[in-house]
Amino acid sequence: MSEQIEFYKKLKHRLEETTEFPTKYLYKFIIPADDSKMLEIEVIFDHTGAVIEKKTSKTGKYVSLSILVQMANADVIIAKYKEVAKVEGVISL
Repeated sequence: MSEQIEFYKKLKHRLEETTEFPTKYLYKFIIPADDSKMLEIEVIFDHTGAVIEKKTSKTGKYVSLSILVQMANADVIIAKYKEVAKVEGVISL
């Protein structure tokens, strides 16, 4: 668990050093091709004005999601990563 805490701490530092907020932020995830998992992630970004692009892998087993959304600060960005991490099988890029 401490690795995850350290990862988010470093990410917050990098975002605050390199980004002027508010900003448009691009999330990228890979999930199993499962409509329920896709819906879980869409609900997390519901009412945020997010633009979600989906691309299915050649084998059809996975879907990559690119989510572009306006974010107020680094804490909000990290909070969304933590929410999405609860979706089973998701890989954050």
